[in-house]
Amino acid sequence: MELANRKIDFIRDFLKLTNEEAISELEDLLKKQLEINFAGADKPFSEEELIARTLRSEADFSARKFKTSEELMKKYK
Repeated sequence: MELANRKIDFIRDFLKLTNEEAISELEDLLKKQLEINFAGADKPFSEEELIARTLRSEADFSARKFKTSEELMKKYK
């Protein structure tokens, strides 16, 4: 199942919950996961990280591993 559909199914099931303790546990789990996912997101990149990302991006572009803005717009409409 596609990730977007799984998220929607999860939300539907979450909305059906009536047990306040279960909702609190899921809220805590979500908060922890968001902290893990975004830990360090506010730190600036080091010069080495910027150079590595730039080189990787240039290699991807040369290998034609990219999507045009038109392709992205079609995907998210």
